Amino acid sequence: MRLFAAMAFLPGGWAPDVGLEVAPDGTIVEVQVGAEPGDTEVLDGPVLAGMPNLHAHAFQRAMAGSAERRGAADEDFWLWRGAMYALAGTIEPDGLYELARGVYREMLVAGYTAVAEFHYVHRDPRGAWYADKAATGRALIEAAKDAGLAIALLPALYMQADAAGTPLAPRQRRFATSVDELLAIRDALRDAYDGDDDVVVGTAAHSLRAVSAAALDALADDDARGAPFHIHVAEQEREVAEVLAATGMRPVQFLLERHHVDARWCLVHATHVDDAERAALARTGAVVGLAPTTEANLGDGLFPLRAYLADGGALGIGSDSNVSLSPVEELRWLEYGQRLATRRRVVAATVDGESCGEVLYARAAVGGAQACGFAAGALAPGRRADLVVLDDRHGPLAGAPPGEVLDRYLFATDRAAPRHVMVRGRWRVRDGVALR
Repeated sequence: MRLFAAMAFLPGGWAPDVGLEVAPDGTIVEVQVGAEPGDTEVLDGPVLAGMPNLHAHAFQRAMAGSAERRGAADEDFWLWRGAMYALAGTIEPDGLYELARGVYREMLVAGYTAVAEFHYVHRDPRGAWYADKAATGRALIEAAKDAGLAIALLPALYMQADAAGTPLAPRQRRFATSVDELLAIRDALRDAYDGDDDVVVGTAAHSLRAVSAAALDALADDDARGAPFHIHVAEQEREVAEVLAATGMRPVQFLLERHHVDARWCLVHATHVDDAERAALARTGAVVGLAPTTEANLGDGLFPLRAYLADGGALGIGSDSNVSLSPVEELRWLEYGQRLATRRRVVAATVDGESCGEVLYARAAVGGAQACGFAAGALAPGRRADLVVLDDRHGPLAGAPPGEVLDRYLFATDRAAPRHVMVRGRWRVRDGVALR
């Protein structure tokens, strides 16, 4: 298959008259600048690599907007967890499949082409194992496949209630796993989807609150494939204080000192890092997974973006609790949060003349692909043909010069959704409508 774009965003920036040769397996094999349309399929708008969503909990979409009424106490993340636990206690595999399929379709329409599903609801509502311990994980993978979205399924280890090792509470019984059980789930899913180019199965540790140091050692070191490994870390100040009390170290410091944190790691949130942690983390090649709309919704705080980018750190974005399913909104609020905190503009662009939108989109697409374990995130040979075609027929994108397309898309487009979406060489969204 050969595609032609009058304007495409390549790793070196915008280029005119771009031909994309896509192999039958959905991999880009050639990118030609200065091509002629010829008999190829002409893409009717500016073309970008699709955005991977590096962190999501599909089931939480069912409570989006439902925890916004003030209670008797000051509302915070820890009270919100109670509502989340109540929802988690009601979902069975069939219902999870239906819910997730709808969520993944919405993600596709918004311009996400892959999702990393951080999955910890393993047992049934009574806390007993299903006959198939991987039943809920299978439901999520099948939902993504039927929606047309690539998925990195990350079964998550969840063992204790806090960093001090307190046993799980009854409302957390669905999450309970041992290292051996978690690895058995991972291996069963790998066997089932071996050879499926749209499925990656990695692993996750829920957090330093929920996993013991010894279990984290065993889990993080047990993957000869080098598949993605994710962990929530330093999301809340109280979490930092509890980990410091239990271990004598701050959360990110603890991970960096005890583990070989490298490019297969994704540290989700990492909101509350000090300067030394931030600089050391940037050097590892690991991805920081940011979810600005969820982090704002839960009152987490702001990650030190500008300094981390200046350090050369890798990052990506996720929808997390799914209060928003728009990659544009995540990137917009990633930048706007920094502007409000620093009272400065164009924070993500650290070099004179850089486009803020281009920096944010390019860095998040590449980092998100890395965190999901897919060769994607850029229009380049060897990468998946995961792409979006923007609608520049009207609104701020109409007549936009190349250097302003992504700035207008991220900061001035109210209905920020692409016109068409392709996943691994197959059209999944046409004229804003999901095809599956």
